Amino acid sequence: MTETQGDNINFDGQQAFDVADLVKQYFRELPEALLTNKLSETFIAIFQHVPVDLRPDAVQCVLLLLPDEHREALETLLDFLNHVANNSPYNQMTASNLAVCLAPSLFHFNHSNTSVTNRSSSVSPRRRKTVGIPDQRELSENKAAHDCLLYLVKMHRELFMVSSDMLTQCHFNYMEESIPVALEELGSELKQDWRGYLYACTTALLKEARENRSRGWMTVNNPADSTVEMAYKKVGDGHPLRLWRVSTEVEAPPNELLHRVLRERHIWDPQLLKYRLVNKLDTNVEVFQYATGNMSPLPARDYCVLRSWRNDLPKGACVIVETSVEHPDAPVMLGGTRGIVLASRYLIEPCGSGKSRIMHLSRVDTKGRTPEWYNKSYGHIAALHLSKIRNSFKHTTDGPESKV
Repeated sequence: MTETQGDNINFDGQQAFDVADLVKQYFRELPEALLTNKLSETFIAIFQHVPVDLRPDAVQCVLLLLPDEHREALETLLDFLNHVANNSPYNQMTASNLAVCLAPSLFHFNHSNTSVTNRSSSVSPRRRKTVGIPDQRELSENKAAHDCLLYLVKMHRELFMVSSDMLTQCHFNYMEESIPVALEELGSELKQDWRGYLYACTTALLKEARENRSRGWMTVNNPADSTVEMAYKKVGDGHPLRLWRVSTEVEAPPNELLHRVLRERHIWDPQLLKYRLVNKLDTNVEVFQYATGNMSPLPARDYCVLRSWRNDLPKGACVIVETSVEHPDAPVMLGGTRGIVLASRYLIEPCGSGKSRIMHLSRVDTKGRTPEWYNKSYGHIAALHLSKIRNSFKHTTDGPESKV
């Protein structure tokens, strides 16, 4: 059922025990444990050897060492488990009971006779059996894993809040913080205003399209959708984030595609929560604000961008240029985190038969994630957005068959 229905799956008609078993099996069969094979040992050691009063800081430091995707998935899961535990008078699943059930699926244990040892095995974890009687070391590790998960469920809100003391110990430079400039200051490095900046960005994008598109770019395989090409290159401005390029063909003429990207994001971006026009600066220039979100309790991400577009280019091509700016009339929406669009450029060109080829250059600091996450994941997210834009134009063929 989960394989056929995908994101549209509904468990309302299923037994709670079956769904819970499915969740445990999912986490147990991941190639890498949610708490990672490497850091599971550290989490367990904290609850074996570290004094109770020092555990909060120790656990928080290890959480920061988790890969971003693991940490975000863990925070979402812990919030859900805390909600289940708060309803224990009705479901009998206290935080301790949840820890007993889920710890074997979330931790990686070094002892060889546990049910989670060989995650790459093709045998279902539900059918693996422990061999013999566990020794004292295994019992100690199992208890520490239970105590750790119990603590994480109960204290997850505090643990996932970075203290001001910890932030003061970090020394960020301007590039690491990705601070956007005010609209009035945009383009000052070029001795231009925001109009000159947008013109320079448009000119650079068209030049990039005319020149050899492979120069300086590293191609990346896209197993999720081979029709969307992916590549990246490093930008020599001192900022660690790569510039990603994704491109594909869409069954729509350029002007329709331009309108879909600009005015109909709600059609192709399921994570869009809210958007608004902040200031109309010119016929084809505006300050625009939008917020996107994932599952609770992860914060919404808010973006305030200056964007311009042109549909009067040779051969019917269209261009969109976006970059983050600070604006007094655009406070952060939905209590979220202000992300930074370092660069977002769309080039839409006709390619015959009413179709277009769209190329998106993207370099966005979503905040709260490491350069490793951007290197591994962001390009695939940009490619997914382009896939959704393309798929929003596909016409369904469902309906009664015509008789001949």
